[in-house]
Amino acid sequence: MSNKKLLKRILVWRAKYITNRQFIYILSVIVGITSGIGAVLLKNATHFIQHALEGKLVANYHHAFYFLSPILGFFLVYLCVKYIIRNKVSHGIPSTLYAIAKRKGFMKRYQMFGSLITAPITVGFGGSVGLEGPTVATGAAISSNLSRFFHLDQTTRNLLISCAAAGALSSIFKAPIAAIVFAIEVFSLDLTIASMLPLLLASLSAIITSYFFFGDDVLLPFTLEDKFIISDVPFYMALGVVSALVSMYYTEIYDRIQQLFDKIESPLKKLIIGGLSIGVLVYFIPPLYGEGFDVINHLMAGHPEKALSTNFLHLDLENVWVIIALLGGLVFFKVIAGSLTFGAGGVGGIFAPTLFMGSIMGNCFAKIINATGLVSSPVSESNFTLIGMAGLMAGVLHAPLTAIFLIAEVTGGYELFVPLMITATLSFGITKYFYPHSVYTMELGRKGELLTHDKDHAVLTLMDIDTVIETNFIPLKQNMTLGDVVHSAIVKSNRNIFPVLDKKGRALKGILLLDDIRDVMFKQELYKTLKVENFMQSVPEVIEYEKDNMQAVMDKFQLSGAWNLPIVKEGKYIGFVSKSKLLTAYRKKLIDFTK
Repeated sequence: MSNKKLLKRILVWRAKYITNRQFIYILSVIVGITSGIGAVLLKNATHFIQHALEGKLVANYHHAFYFLSPILGFFLVYLCVKYIIRNKVSHGIPSTLYAIAKRKGFMKRYQMFGSLITAPITVGFGGSVGLEGPTVATGAAISSNLSRFFHLDQTTRNLLISCAAAGALSSIFKAPIAAIVFAIEVFSLDLTIASMLPLLLASLSAIITSYFFFGDDVLLPFTLEDKFIISDVPFYMALGVVSALVSMYYTEIYDRIQQLFDKIESPLKKLIIGGLSIGVLVYFIPPLYGEGFDVINHLMAGHPEKALSTNFLHLDLENVWVIIALLGGLVFFKVIAGSLTFGAGGVGGIFAPTLFMGSIMGNCFAKIINATGLVSSPVSESNFTLIGMAGLMAGVLHAPLTAIFLIAEVTGGYELFVPLMITATLSFGITKYFYPHSVYTMELGRKGELLTHDKDHAVLTLMDIDTVIETNFIPLKQNMTLGDVVHSAIVKSNRNIFPVLDKKGRALKGILLLDDIRDVMFKQELYKTLKVENFMQSVPEVIEYEKDNMQAVMDKFQLSGAWNLPIVKEGKYIGFVSKSKLLTAYRKKLIDFTK
């Protein structure tokens, strides 16, 4: 039996015995399980590589290997991308957001395994990034292609992609509620009864999968010991402001380094420059190696000296100010190391680096308060370490609710809920004011290709301008006579507007309306003397193909008051967009989006 016939029989059986809603529930469980398995594979592959590199083979050269391993890892990633995957492996969550916004939820098949191969090599060999983004991308690609296989609509595809995101985070952190909030907050999914149950099923099946493979092991083992004290509220507010400042530093440095690497065309040059740079950083600052969860756990356990024991300056770690300075250096250099990893061609995510920097920032903040004697009784360094993670996550990722629920679930309770809300809210609010888009959405936001909870903006983002371009307009050349216009254009056209092009028939010079020549078009004595250029008028607005997004197109119609606007590509006329067709397409897309 051929594959097409088998698929047809499956689809017919499904339509006959399973309702569409029931089928979505089944798929959400499958997506959750596959996301959980993806997390297991990524984590185990990364740990296998790290243990192999730290084994007997390199035991005598381990410190020097900090310098060599990152560039070696980037080179292996380059070979995998070029000869095995044969496609660029983009950053996990941004590539998923792009697929939702501009590809109708379709993701390429290679994305199902691209991150599985390249992310463990990147992180295992010392790339200073995380595995959460690649896990989300892997699950999202599987759910997208599963939707394609069963011919599901765009709304369902987007829902299942969000289920994959929830499943990925649920399996990694064993935090199912935070995972659901993450899917809603980052992927701009509407929280409805129709979407809630699939998200719950995906998150639940993913965490069960995680328990099956990892047991009770958790990424951030921590038991809350110190309670929230109301007198610490001013310090949590101050931590929120500090979190915002560090978030803005993170966003700015990340953006600038990416722009520098974008100017380098050769992948090998990027690899060498980025690899050598991060090799130097990791050689002198070993805690920057990999994800950095060991450092976070040392800080939460109250043993920062274990995280800093490899400092190349061999400074006295009994001095609290030395510890504060070294920890501050980790915050400063971590974003540089992570950005260099991406610039060199590495594959990973920014979730783990954000938690790494946030934990250190919060710990440093508490240490400064205690060392300066600002309070009679010392503040809880472990609590500030946790809340620092939430503060930076809220600012860098623009996901305050995810930050609050993740840390609350990780601690096993909600006793820190109030300080978490204070710090996360202030950090997010201040950062959002200066940087409207997160690191995830920065590039898409600039282009207007980002889905948000604003339904009007979301619908415009999902619309495809190609579907509203009309080409049944007869073009004129500016040197054509009135007689040529009447005989070759007016009598053959059912439109009352004509684009006027240059003598070569390429560049748009203006437009000619039927009303412009109505009083002379029957005067045959003027057919040879009057030309198009005598009547044509300038265009009120021009739509730039591939440059103007749908929001810009709508704005141009509103400002110009026109019913038809020409669209050009690199100066060459390609057609018109009519307001009536645009509004009809908008209404149809709105119905599809909100059903």
